[in-house]
Amino acid sequence: MADERKMATKQRLALLLATIIMLGLVVSYSSGSLAGYLSGGTQNENENSESNFEGNIKISGAWALYPMMVKWAEEYQKIHPGVRIDISAGGAGKGMTDALGGLVDIGMVSREIYPSEIERGAVWVACIKDAVVPTANANNPIVDKLVKTGVTKEIFEDIWVVENATTWGQIVGTDAKDKINVYTRSDSCGASETWAKYLGNYKQEDLNGVGVYGDPGIAEAVRNDPLGIGYNNLNYAYDSNTEKPVDGLVVIPLDVNGNGEVDADEDFYSTKSELVDAIISNAYPSPPARELNLVTKEKFSGATKEFVKWILTDGQQYGLETGYIQLSQERLNDGLAKLG
Repeated sequence: MADERKMATKQRLALLLATIIMLGLVVSYSSGSLAGYLSGGTQNENENSESNFEGNIKISGAWALYPMMVKWAEEYQKIHPGVRIDISAGGAGKGMTDALGGLVDIGMVSREIYPSEIERGAVWVACIKDAVVPTANANNPIVDKLVKTGVTKEIFEDIWVVENATTWGQIVGTDAKDKINVYTRSDSCGASETWAKYLGNYKQEDLNGVGVYGDPGIAEAVRNDPLGIGYNNLNYAYDSNTEKPVDGLVVIPLDVNGNGEVDADEDFYSTKSELVDAIISNAYPSPPARELNLVTKEKFSGATKEFVKWILTDGQQYGLETGYIQLSQERLNDGLAKLG
């Protein structure tokens, strides 16, 4: 009888041990190895696969980069579902401040990086290219002449900086007395810095006009003012569906050669695709075309580094369809070398 009790006890212990082992296996498989086991792969092989890459990435900054970053995040999360990417726009200045302050992993900055920011630990890579364009209201009283003559850099300078061009007649050489209502950005941003640099190597604070927050804000201000003039990043001046200028806006052609008319080789503003081609061929000058940058403090690492590496390689294919211009392979290689 005692022997039977010993045997039963041993059987219960063996059953309990087997149960513990099975529970351990279930827990292990639920953390990722079960899929590898069922697919025939080893645990190490599947832990190193792209689909198991995980992490949280916080991004803020330039309105110019926001549509592109949203597209990149969507595509990246399709192949890395374990990566969470939070994106907010607020201007290049905010992106730089947040990155250097450790509030985000990546700051989107649509201008050059200043020496003072480098001294504070800013590390950056160029990631894509776009442009700033001048805009007017589609119901402007001289709009038909405006799109035929274009506007020279010098006249734009007179409007935003010198302030001695105050009527629309002065812009197109007529006696029209309609006052120009000038708009600029109130937030620290790359669009303003780029536009100011184009006008004569000025800074954002040199631009005069009514300050409006954000790309959508300045576009809306000009759309609601028949006498308004402003500037926008490319993807806020053109409708992403129709590829034509946003309803209520007209993109003002640059009279690059200063001959008082938009020549055939300067006429590329009807659609976003035409303007993108002009940026690629350098027919549209740089500035106001410019590179857009991703900034972090000290170095890119972990999930952030892998995401940026993908942006500079596979992610470039989404540029044109989103309204941006892919960087040259040389510039992409420079960025990859920075990542290490």
